[in-house]
Amino acid sequence: MRKTNIKELAKILNYSIATVSKALRDSHEISEQTKKKVLEAAKEFNYTPNPYASSLRRKRSKTIAVILPEVADNFFSLAINGIQSIAEKKGYHVLIYLSHESFEIEQSFVEDCRSGRVDGLLISVTSETQNGAHIQKLLDEKLPVVFFDRELESIAAPKVITNDYECGFNSARLLLDRGCQNIRFFSVSSDLAICSKRAEGFLAALAEAGLPNDNAINYFSANDTQTHEHIKDVIANRGTVDGIVASVERLAIQTYLACHELGVQIPDELKVVAFSTVETAPILNPSLTTITQPAFEIGKNAADILFTLMEGKDYGYTKKPVIIPSVLVERKSTQNKTGA
Repeated sequence: MRKTNIKELAKILNYSIATVSKALRDSHEISEQTKKKVLEAAKEFNYTPNPYASSLRRKRSKTIAVILPEVADNFFSLAINGIQSIAEKKGYHVLIYLSHESFEIEQSFVEDCRSGRVDGLLISVTSETQNGAHIQKLLDEKLPVVFFDRELESIAAPKVITNDYECGFNSARLLLDRGCQNIRFFSVSSDLAICSKRAEGFLAALAEAGLPNDNAINYFSANDTQTHEHIKDVIANRGTVDGIVASVERLAIQTYLACHELGVQIPDELKVVAFSTVETAPILNPSLTTITQPAFEIGKNAADILFTLMEGKDYGYTKKPVIIPSVLVERKSTQNKTGA
């Protein structure tokens, strides 16, 4: 049977469109008898509401945008699942933009969000992003924005992150406790807050142990096709370097590949820790010690906050970031032969 629209349904019932609309929305302005009659007719004549048209009348798109720097990292796949779990309950669609770690692309996507096609934005910025003026424009226009994982400290918007400084400290402390004396931190950015906080924690652990931090931080461009060769160079010319903390998942994988090609044994010659949610960490050879981020929970909490803001409520989320702790899971890549 052909679907009936609300205009046709109103004509069949000899009611105004407004009366039919209110009856379908269970408005207190409409009598129970009329509501019943409208609902029965809607079922009989195959009427189904058009949510898109309804959202336009309310000036709502029923869509939120999510801007991600990449999808190769398992973290963002899990975070999307967390976001989707909330959006579905709210009857919203999720529009995903992928910036490919490009600030220019991120800017264009944020500008697209100003068109009215979305009701709110969740964003994890690129490794190139230093200036948040493009995001501030959205906030000035009263479009809710929530940062998750990768944030800009200069922008007064809600942020859902993890305890990056503490995790950076703990990762270095673990390597030192396992006997390492010359450790490096592999990072994709000196500007990203998550990377700088992790590096600060890492350096603090070295300082506490009375160890020098010269050349302790190595940077690799997120978009550099030569990253693999650069990591091989660091490891091949490592001298006495005996431990590495990878600030992002892909640098850990590249480290494993480089060690395999160079014949460097993990963990006997080089111990490795990574910030990672990769599901294959336990079955890598050797299994990878990880700082496991609560990706699903971060995405879910960020979406929760966004919808709260979209509903016109504010519980002071902009004043203090929401911090969901990560978990250090030690596996064979940092263990000594005794398992210590």
